[in-house]
Amino acid sequence: MDLNLFKVFDAVYRASSLTEAAKDLHITQPAVSNALSRLREHFDDPLFVRRGRRIAPTPLADSIAADIANSLMTLQESLHKGQEFDPSTSKRQFIVSMGDPIEFVALPDLISLLQQHAPAITLQSQRLVRDQLSRQLISGEVSMAIDIPQPVDSGIQQQFLFRDNLCVLMRQDHPLAKQALSLKQYLNAGHITVSGRSRGTVLEDATLNRKGLNRHIILRGQSYYSASHIAATSDLLLTLPQHLAQRFQQFLPLHIMPLPLKIPALEMMMYWHSSANNDAAHEWLRGCIQTIISQNGNKVAS
Repeated sequence: MDLNLFKVFDAVYRASSLTEAAKDLHITQPAVSNALSRLREHFDDPLFVRRGRRIAPTPLADSIAADIANSLMTLQESLHKGQEFDPSTSKRQFIVSMGDPIEFVALPDLISLLQQHAPAITLQSQRLVRDQLSRQLISGEVSMAIDIPQPVDSGIQQQFLFRDNLCVLMRQDHPLAKQALSLKQYLNAGHITVSGRSRGTVLEDATLNRKGLNRHIILRGQSYYSASHIAATSDLLLTLPQHLAQRFQQFLPLHIMPLPLKIPALEMMMYWHSSANNDAAHEWLRGCIQTIISQNGNKVAS
């Protein structure tokens, strides 16, 4: 059977759309439809069915999707293994999944490094979706991911990058900036909290709640970037990782205080699929990311 049919299957499975799959593969939608027809005939199964504006896989499609994705990735990585890697001439593209905080801190330094040593390598930073982490790495939808410790499938490799403490950010001339911040002052102040979820408790509030304590949250936002600007122009306090606070302090009139609450340090990990272990380009980029993020982490620790 034509292996290109499986590439079409994988693209449709990931995109849940014939149109989007055609765009990803740089072919026409009729070509995608024709490939699916041949696969449906082979498997004697519709494979995908219409649900509203999207299409959904049948149970059979679900059962073969991971095997197809793994096989395609293995073939792709085999091609890379047969090639010598030279950063100065390589034209590889990598998709790195990370949250906004890591993107803000690490991406400028990483792009600077690539421009200097690997000008033809291209990057795509993709929003992190934690419950899809293993699937995206297995399917090759993302090359690697950076996040806090997460449960992952057995085929996913992980490497510790650095750990960081939470701290409190406030405007430079805030009344509370004149002396050590007490827990009572922290609880009595107004707060900004940042979360990618629309509801649910963040780490510092979960810790406070276990002690029977609560703080007054004035704003729940989605971005530390906008939250830091609000903290710089109001009396609200922002609790965030220290490496991120130090970066914001470089651009805004902000003051950093220790968090008057004992919370375990946050750990940051890098994840990738084991099939990329012997890919020289992938290994080189992992090393670049580890160096850059570790350097930022060491600045916090020093």
